[in-house]
Amino acid sequence: MRPKKVALSTYSILSETSLERRELSLSTTSDKKAETFLYLAYGSNLCNETFRGKRGIKPISQINVQIPELRLTFDLPGIAYSEPCFANTARRDPETDVPRNNATSEKKDSSGATDYHKNRWHKGLIGVVYEVTAADYAHIIATEGGGASYQDILVDCYPFEHSDPTKPVPVHPMTKPFKAHTLFAPAVPPGAQPPKEGGRLQRPDTSYAQASARYLKLITDGAAECRLPYEYQDYLNDIRPYTITSNKQQLGQFVFLTLWLPFIVLIFSLNAKFCDEGGRSPPWLRILSESIFRACWGTYDGFYNPLFGDGERTTPADDQDDDCQPAPFQDLPQRLESGLPIDWEKTPTVA
Repeated sequence: MRPKKVALSTYSILSETSLERRELSLSTTSDKKAETFLYLAYGSNLCNETFRGKRGIKPISQINVQIPELRLTFDLPGIAYSEPCFANTARRDPETDVPRNNATSEKKDSSGATDYHKNRWHKGLIGVVYEVTAADYAHIIATEGGGASYQDILVDCYPFEHSDPTKPVPVHPMTKPFKAHTLFAPAVPPGAQPPKEGGRLQRPDTSYAQASARYLKLITDGAAECRLPYEYQDYLNDIRPYTITSNKQQLGQFVFLTLWLPFIVLIFSLNAKFCDEGGRSPPWLRILSESIFRACWGTYDGFYNPLFGDGERTTPADDQDDDCQPAPFQDLPQRLESGLPIDWEKTPTVA
């Protein structure tokens, strides 16, 4: 198997995280004394342009890993019509979530539509563990929404037996695991109460939204740069993005973002200014963020979606125009990222 493309990176290649540092992570006492953090990345932080460029992180080392206890999801709400959702993780049972034929792994959501290939991977989460300084780890938390919607957890990470990306990913890894930090924001099961700490906003159907092509490209580019297994890269490249298909949706995007963009910029700016040394936002800012983003999605559900069409998932449209041009705000996330100290991704997930 070969990936559909090979990304060329202008960033230097990092050395592999040492066995000594990985061993240190297995001891709670020793790990707390360590001067660096081991941070697991699996979404846009795989991409050097995002992680080392826009976010300014300077990792010391890195290593590709498999995490059997977690699986990749796309259930963090973003901004309708532009960035409908972002990557996230959920708990996984390695005994029941096993590889199967792609045709049979497709399932239908509550609307009756087949999924967009995001559920076709059944070998656990694949990612990269970066060794970073304490200051950089605090900055990572700040750029992930100030820690308002996450729990900082430790997970078992299994290095790959071979560095060759052409080798298949094992169903059950056999290498010696080590511990790494990751920011965890699981969806709340129906009927369950959200946690007092680390909760987040979620949509009624957490599997419905599709990620944007821009966001998926960051992940696929990062996977290629990090030389993740080609088998996993094929899966990522096969995920279908959200696409605006009608003039009504383009108009809806323009009106929706014209209304909500000033509030989004305000939250980003306040978070960058008031986060503490650990990168976390103060309680009052978390409450303000929650109110704004709940109102944002409330207006989408009650007004924009019925009037302008779906802003979360690609749908056929009666007024589709072959000569339809991208809406004025189609590249909004790039504009925000280039002009603000905090990243667009995941800040809307405050709860």
